[in-house]
Order: sequence, then C-alpha cells, then structure tokens
Amino acid sequence: MKRIVILGAGESGAGAAVLAKKEGFDVFVSDMSRIQDKYKKKLDDRNIEWEEGQHTEEKILNADEVIKSPGIPNEAPMIRKIIAKGIHIISEIEFAGRYTNSKMICITGSNGKTTTTSLIYHIFKEAGYDAGLAGNIGNSLALQVAEEPHEYYIIELSSFQLDNMYDFRANIAILLNITPDHLDRYDHCMQNYVDSKMRIIQNQTPQDAFIYWQDDPIISRELSKYDIKAVQYPFSELKEKGSIGYIEEGEYEIEKPTPFNMEQESLSLTGKHNIYNSLAAGIASNITGIKKEVIRQSLGDFPGVEHRLEKVAKVGGVQYVNDSKATNVDACWYALESMKTKVVLILGGKDKGNDYNAIKDLVKEKCSALVYLGADNAKLHGFFDGLGIPVRDTHSMPECVAACHELAKPGETVLLSPCCASFDLFKNMEDRGEQFKTLVREL
Repeated sequence: MKRIVILGAGESGAGAAVLAKKEGFDVFVSDMSRIQDKYKKKLDDRNIEWEEGQHTEEKILNADEVIKSPGIPNEAPMIRKIIAKGIHIISEIEFAGRYTNSKMICITGSNGKTTTTSLIYHIFKEAGYDAGLAGNIGNSLALQVAEEPHEYYIIELSSFQLDNMYDFRANIAILLNITPDHLDRYDHCMQNYVDSKMRIIQNQTPQDAFIYWQDDPIISRELSKYDIKAVQYPFSELKEKGSIGYIEEGEYEIEKPTPFNMEQESLSLTGKHNIYNSLAAGIASNITGIKKEVIRQSLGDFPGVEHRLEKVAKVGGVQYVNDSKATNVDACWYALESMKTKVVLILGGKDKGNDYNAIKDLVKEKCSALVYLGADNAKLHGFFDGLGIPVRDTHSMPECVAACHELAKPGETVLLSPCCASFDLFKNMEDRGEQFKTLVREL
C-alpha cells in the first residue's frame, strides 16, 4: 500500500486526505498549527491518522508522495528534508486531477481571480450546468472528487498551487494578468513568479482553450517562449488585431466561437478591471456552449464578491468600501482607478516586497487622506508622507475606523484597499474585512 503524507490540514489538506483514503492509500496528516475542529472530525470520521502542533519526521519521511498545503513555503525545514530525501511533492489540485475526467476551467492571475472564478460559476449555475467551485474558494477539489463529483469544476489557482502541479490539465485556462506579487516567496525574482503563473497552460492540447489578457505586457512577452497547443482567445480593453473580446463604443463584444454582445452599462461589475474579468468569464462560458441569453442575464445580475470593492454602508454622507482582498499594489491601483470621489485610503499590513510607485500618481490625484493600518508602518511613512497628504498611523481596526470617521468629509469614500497581506494584525484578509464592516456599521 502506497503511503501519502499530507502537510497542512486546512480545507485543501483535509480534502486531499479524504480522497487519498478513498483511493486506498495509507494516509497521514500533519500540521504544525492547531487543526480546526471541523477538519479533525472529517479525518476522525474516516479513521485518518493526524497530528497537530508538530511534524514527526519518522511518520513523514517514509512517504511515497507528499501533498503540501500551498501556504507552506519550500524553505520550511520539513519541506527541505522531504526534498533532500527525493520524495515527490504535489498539490491537492494535482492529486485530485488524477481521479476525475471532469472538465476543468482554471483561472489564475495576480488580480481578479476570485471575481472571475465566482462569475463563471454563477453563469454555469444559472445555465443549469453541474459545476463545482474549487481551488482558493469553495470546497477543496479533492473532497468534491471523492464525495460530490461534478461534470465541470471552476477552479481559482494561485501561483503556490501551480508550483506543485505537473500532469494536471486545464481544459480552459484563463490568465488574467501578471504583476508583482508574493515576491517574498520567489526569491524576490519576478521571473520566478511569472514562470509559476505560466504553468497554467502546461499539458493543454489542441482541444483546449487558452483565454488571456492581450494588453498585459508580461503575458505578451512570455507567450513567444511557449509552444501553445490550445486554441487562443485573447481579449483586450479595445478592439485590437487578434483580440476576440473587447469593449467598443459602449458595447461588450465577443467574436468567437459564437458572436455575442451586450451594452457595457448592463454589466453588473463596474470599473476597468471588471471589464477584463467579465470578458474572460463571458468567453469561457461562450466556449462551453452556454446560451447567449443566460450569459447576458448572468453578467447583468452577478452580485459581486465579498471583500472585493464591497459597499458596506454610508455614514454621514461618507461611503465605506471593503476591498480587503486587495493584498497587492496592483489590486489597490484598480480599486483607486474605479473611485469617482475623493478617497480616504487605508493601507498597510504584511509587506510582500511592494513597490508603491505604481499607485503614487493615483494617490496624489484621488486621496484626501491616508490611514496606515499595520504592526509596522515605517515603509508606508517613508514612501507616502512626503506627498503632502494628511496621514494617520494606526495599529488596530478600531483605531483605524475611528481615524477614517474623523478624516472623511461628506461626499468622500473610505476605501480599505491595503496593498498588503493581513497576517500582522489579523487571522486573514476575511477577518480584516469583517472587522472593518462590523465597526463601520456601529458608527
């Protein structure tokens, strides 16, 4: 009996353990942190051995294969020992892909992944398709393959998941954009991160589709390095040579495989970045054969994604917007670009090697004040204080919301779009967003 060891017992790891057990493997799960009770129950109910708060070497280094949580870096001591022993490390998505022949619609990019994935899933469900939501959102792919199989899976893929995927094949691969992110995990080398993102097209065949943003300079540069076998469906903001999806004279248009159009004003998602997300989702749905009227209706009634430009409340004439998912500089750029009023911008958290120059001009143009929210705001002070915009230094969400309430004038917007990860002060970006929403509603 082959032995599978799973490191990390969150949604991904617990799901992989359930599938491995079902497929007859000797399974062991190990997590350096405390395992949530719901995942312990999932493992206990299936008689899967687990440990928490430690990694027992003799129970790990005898594995035939290791499934690693995407959150664990390769520099972790146990990962180094596994690599030194020559044990193959894969992701949960790679493992799950071995046990299903379902169609895989896979979405990656530095920004817009969750919105685009959720929008495609919304369209598929409205069309009556048997679809599962997986990857960074929804239930783990492995768990669904084991216990709740679907005909289609709509999968949001991070670079960390792609790093440990080798034979997995995306029937439809979507690459939204590539901008600097997670460079602390890629030796501060942009090309390493780019190479990771481009893995989404590996193993594609002429029967598959590759949808990508043609205007992205990095994607355009990288494409020439690859022998792309899939049918290509480039999209852009404006109609350009070779682009099959675009906005022209206020019309949202897709040329193939089936011509489709609707008024841009009818799209539920606003802002330039969401045009790209809507184009990618529309093309993927079109390729799959979903009827035009369903795509049109779904693009018009999609409610959006929590923690992504989410309107929380209007207090004293000030609109509060939760964009806690903006964990990199480019995401904040898109948020600021979409704002129609003056902004009190909340920045800060765990810096991932950020270069704030990308948002400097927009901050000068749109921001009436900046509120820093982090355990250490020194880098923010060093970059932004010289712009002549009022700033406040805060180290907790109550402090932050109080400062925003004091600084914002009627008609302005308070925007939580932090550019940074949340782990310095919060459990995760959802915790950061929930705390913000709760305190705003108490104003």
